[in-house]
Amino acid sequence: MEPEVHTMNDPEEELRTEARRRLTERRQFPTHLAAYVVVNAMLVVIWAMTGAGYFWPGFVLAGWGVGVLLHAWNIWFQRPVTPEEVEQEIRRMRHSA
Repeated sequence: MEPEVHTMNDPEEELRTEARRRLTERRQFPTHLAAYVVVNAMLVVIWAMTGAGYFWPGFVLAGWGVGVLLHAWNIWFQRPVTPEEVEQEIRRMRHSA
């Protein structure tokens, strides 16, 4: 059995990793949005060409739309966890144990 190795994470490296993740999410959003618009537009055209009865593309529009909104929320409105919040949660966990 190999000994367990504990390493201290470099706060600067953690910040860089989080920044890279956020930039990647921002860059992927336009592609996600474009795919949503193109695919759903095609579904609406198919719906219209097949008799325009019950609006079944609405299910895809709504479901995928929630995904697009959550993607946008994560990019522009979700705050990163701060070191102070981590310490506060650790204190809370110690008091409840």
